[in-house]
Amino acid sequence: MSDTELTNHKRPLTDAVITVRCIKSFEYRTCKNLILQHVNLETTTVGDLKKLCIEKIKTTSGWKPYLNVQFDTLKLYTVAHGHKTMNLIINMEDEDDRLIYSDESAILAWIGVENETEISFFNREQYEVYKKNPDMKW
Repeated sequence: MSDTELTNHKRPLTDAVITVRCIKSFEYRTCKNLILQHVNLETTTVGDLKKLCIEKIKTTSGWKPYLNVQFDTLKLYTVAHGHKTMNLIINMEDEDDRLIYSDESAILAWIGVENETEISFFNREQYEVYKKNPDMKW
C-alpha cells in the first residue's frame, strides 16, 4: 500500500469499518452513530446489516432511547472522500430510488458500500413525512 492511497482503500472489502447513523428523529436531528468493525462487504447483505444493527441497538448500553424506533430502511449517506451533503441528518440530494435499498438479499459491496462508508438507518414512514416538510425543530 502506498502512502497516497485513500483510507477507504487501505482495508480489504472483507474487513471494512462502516458507520451506521441510526436516526431517531429527522425534525430534531436526533441520531447516534453505530460503528461496525470487521464487516465483510462481499458476503454481508442488506438484511444481514439491518439485523446486526438492530441486535447492537438492543444489546449495547446507551441505546435505550432508540429501542422504540421501528428501523426498516437503509440509505447511503456518504462514502469516504466523497461528496458530503448539506443536510446534517440524512442525504436528501440524491434520488431515493437509487439510494434506498429494499432488496434484503443485495450484497453491500455490490451496491457501493466500501470501507469508511456512512449509512443512515431509519423508519421509512417518518422519512417520507420529513421529506414533505423538511423543517428542523429546536
